[in-house]
Amino acid sequence: MLNERAQLPELLTHLRTFAAESAEIVLVDGGSEDESVAYARAAGFLVLNSARGRARQMNAGADVASGAILLFLHADTRLASDALAQVRAAIRAERCWGRFNVRITGTNPSLAVVARMMNWRSCLSGIATGDQAIFVFKAAFVAVGGFPEQPLMEDIELSKRLKRLARPLCLPGPVLTSGRRWQERGVWRTILLMWRLRWAYWRGASAEVIAERYR
Repeated sequence: MLNERAQLPELLTHLRTFAAESAEIVLVDGGSEDESVAYARAAGFLVLNSARGRARQMNAGADVASGAILLFLHADTRLASDALAQVRAAIRAERCWGRFNVRITGTNPSLAVVARMMNWRSCLSGIATGDQAIFVFKAAFVAVGGFPEQPLMEDIELSKRLKRLARPLCLPGPVLTSGRRWQERGVWRTILLMWRLRWAYWRGASAEVIAERYR
């Protein structure tokens, strides 16, 4: 998380439902300046401080997590009520990782089309995005070196590494993720930008260059 104080009350209530199913919850903060850390700790959650960056933060959480299965959840994404049951029923040694189908929340009807495109592309390519709540056996995550500590496309790179072990499980979920970045920048403008960045990354542009173009 990073500066997510406004949505923490709802997020922490959401996470408590999974803690009640014996899930271990580890929040990793990347330097929030809005009292996110103090609020979450006062609510009884374990919060780690980390260098800023999704890859660094998720790796820090994975390092201390004690469970056999890791599930990476962005602060603006919510799991289906039976998400853990879906994972436990599907994951196995020969299918050691996966992701959920996603739905994007927001008022723009085009967001439903975006979500369908994301899910379709992910099924065909075997590449998962962070918005789809990637899950993986910790042993497999460690074996591939975790998330590469780069400023963008860390989810694509992790997927490539894990694909060498197995194709991903594509679970129905769904997970709900915020459409705020699409609505702020324009839905189709954002889609075009992301496809251009993915194409540049595939052509060999560095993650640092991609991140600068994204900003």
